[in-house]
Amino acid sequence: MAEQQEQAADTMTTRIGQAVMLLHGGDREEARSRFLDLWAEIGVEGDALHRCTLAHYMADTQDDPSDELAWDLRALSAADELTGGLTDDHVAEHPAHHQSLAVRAFYPSLHLNLAADYVKLGRSEAARGHLGAARAGMGVLGDDAYGDGVRAGIGRLQSRLDRAGPDGAPEPAPRRPGHGRGPGGTGGPGGETLGPPRREP
Repeated sequence: MAEQQEQAADTMTTRIGQAVMLLHGGDREEARSRFLDLWAEIGVEGDALHRCTLAHYMADTQDDPSDELAWDLRALSAADELTGGLTDDHVAEHPAHHQSLAVRAFYPSLHLNLAADYVKLGRSEAARGHLGAARAGMGVLGDDAYGDGVRAGIGRLQSRLDRAGPDGAPEPAPRRPGHGRGPGGTGGPGGETLGPPRREP
């Protein structure tokens, strides 16, 4: 039974990866259609890692900033399901939860994406709140290209908000690229890594 569940998870990971490749190849419409089909298949009670991954990439396919925000909020909610209540001691006793704990390293990116969404919507206070959460979580980022990219994105958005002042509306943030890196090294075909992408505001 466990083996069948693992095979099903691997298949879903591959299918998500295929849709991500379409997105990165510029076919946003087809990618969005496939993501929606996969989302319906997984369901709201389905695997939280898959939902987090799908929602995060789905946000990149949206034309309406409000829709982009809604998908990024779904990604954060799924991540919370994976990490809620986990402690290092608990993970040591239950090795299966290592991947869930690893998702914590993606909170800075998740909050950065939400901050960028709120900038697009002209909601500076909400943007600053999520940017603060992103900055507070930077200690979990590695000393690598991914960590450097997220830190740089946080710095750029912070500068944009600082220029706007406490009550001003920041200039719109450009669309974020969808290059990614997945929690726990979850990979897809063609070297794609799944999970919250590094999207720089």
